[in-house]
Amino acid sequence: MANTKRELFLKRRLRVRNKLKASANGRLRLSVHRSSKNISAQLIDDANGVTLAAASTLEKDLGFVGKNNVEASAAIGRAIAERAKAAGIEECYFDRGGFLFHGKIKALADAAREGGLKF
Repeated sequence: MANTKRELFLKRRLRVRNKLKASANGRLRLSVHRSSKNISAQLIDDANGVTLAAASTLEKDLGFVGKNNVEASAAIGRAIAERAKAAGIEECYFDRGGFLFHGKIKALADAAREGGLKF
């Protein structure tokens, strides 16, 4: 019995998140979501259930509305790192969800690291 792509994605997302939560030690979570047209990132405090910083290609200030490419991902990574520094956050863990760490997701992570986030 073959699994659908969606089922495999959800299974991978749960596996990644559960492994990360086991070693989180109270750190914030940098969660990434990628759709066919946009990409977004959020810094989430799971203990309190609040989002402390967010960046998305849906924001007109960044100039990437409706674009989901490597350049837009890198811009989102830089923006989330800048907003995290403004909020006094330096350390988090990277939750890629069910997405593979390649291409756009990797570009976002690399740009966030260059911006000063440690994960």
